[in-house]
Amino acid sequence: MSESSVQRTRPVRFQLSQALRQARRIRGDGLAVIDGEMRLSWNAFADRVARLAGVLRGLGLREGDRVAMLAHNGHRYVEFYFAVPWAGGIFTPLNTRLSVPELAAILRDSGAEILIVDAAHRHLAPELRRLAPLRHIVVADSDPRADEIAYEAALAAAEPAPDAGRGDDDVAALFYTSGSTGEPKGVMQTHQNLVANAMATIREHALDEHSVSLISAPLFHVGASGNAIPGLIAGACLVILPRFEPAPVLRAIEQHRVDVISILPTMLRMLIDHPEARQRDLSSVRCVPHGASPMPERLLKEALALMADARFIHCYGMTELTAICSALPPDYLRKWRDRGKARSVGRAVLGMEIVALNPSDEILPPGEIGELGARGPLVMAGYWGRPELTAHTMREGWLHTGDVGYVDDQGFVFLVDRLKDMIITGGENVYSSEVEGVIYAYPGVAQCAVIGIPDERWGESVHAFVSPSPGHTIESEALIAHCRARIAAFKCPRTCAISDAPLPLNGANKINKPALRAPFWAGRQNQLV
Repeated sequence: MSESSVQRTRPVRFQLSQALRQARRIRGDGLAVIDGEMRLSWNAFADRVARLAGVLRGLGLREGDRVAMLAHNGHRYVEFYFAVPWAGGIFTPLNTRLSVPELAAILRDSGAEILIVDAAHRHLAPELRRLAPLRHIVVADSDPRADEIAYEAALAAAEPAPDAGRGDDDVAALFYTSGSTGEPKGVMQTHQNLVANAMATIREHALDEHSVSLISAPLFHVGASGNAIPGLIAGACLVILPRFEPAPVLRAIEQHRVDVISILPTMLRMLIDHPEARQRDLSSVRCVPHGASPMPERLLKEALALMADARFIHCYGMTELTAICSALPPDYLRKWRDRGKARSVGRAVLGMEIVALNPSDEILPPGEIGELGARGPLVMAGYWGRPELTAHTMREGWLHTGDVGYVDDQGFVFLVDRLKDMIITGGENVYSSEVEGVIYAYPGVAQCAVIGIPDERWGESVHAFVSPSPGHTIESEALIAHCRARIAAFKCPRTCAISDAPLPLNGANKINKPALRAPFWAGRQNQLV
């Protein structure tokens, strides 16, 4: 993958391949990826990327073609991220938690003709080939069938491909949403989106070639890719685990002296509650970006007791905004604690603007609640094959996030709730996140989710699902009384379901509210599901 082999058809400003070459120049023989026993230097990683691009070209990949991947986390996943655009294509990660019909629907929608699968998902390949227009299946297995291609053997035999030269507004990735608001939609992310996100993330997380970043969230999700790609572009070392499990995460932090770990509150709760949490040396951790749901203050205090030197950074983003869109670094948290800024998700990252919009798409004054809109280099190119939905989501120059919130006079963004999660009971709006924040303050609450359920009198009533921490018992009456002492009566749960079983999570490790709502709203017309 020498500089002379790169095909320059036009000047570009944002290009994943250029970013990879720059990281290779910085690090060379330094470690790029640790995946179990596999250790890849930057030179080896970049060579594998170029060779995988050569394999894809040899399979007939044309400019703009989609290549899908169905696999658990591993070094091949990050090779896929860079090799597909290097070859001129668009990488399309697949959610491993989906059923075969759901996966086939995404393959048909994207038009992907090449699928890469790992050994754990290889058994699904024949049925996917039958249901979707796949021409080639590449398997991470040394014993492929006659109609399959062995990943490692193909790489070993391939010549490194020259860079296709795509960049800027060319689509590089197609991430499918979870489908919690309907059928999964393909979000088109460009080279500019991905590189701009990397630049913003590197700045907010202080990443450099000395960083060691742990990736345990699923790489098919933008939350993990939004940390893995910036880490590699910064020249950091990625420690990749197949999936999130508390014990392996704790051991990896200690063994590899991990200093950056992106996490969700649900995952952090599981780490803290694990018996090994106080047996492992976690002192290397200096940066903990977190998001997707509010971080309960009690949970944060427990985490700081284990990782005293860590900077917890509250981030806000979504697939349509590539990943991170705003961030509240700990220095802001300390500076503004007495003025309520700790509840904020921070200010817009470099190059981005965030505002609150009224139903007429007019910008609201500071402090007024509306739908959050965003614009800047992180905004997606649109939804794949859905121009009408794209036009509806990207109106008047703003991407409409579907989140309710406000922006104060200093640019700090405050989330109130998801539009779809707002509960309307007796004509009053109840924001589930506010109620969840109160419930999380109750001793012994590990997980909670608040939803609206059908109510003949009020339209909807507030219902809470609660999972206690190990060793704790929670009574519904006491929990409801706790809420009534802190928020208006109409906001308080009328009913609670308390169970020792953990709440269901979706592919992004967020609590799966659609699954919780479904039994209550089956057979009813409900806009929230």
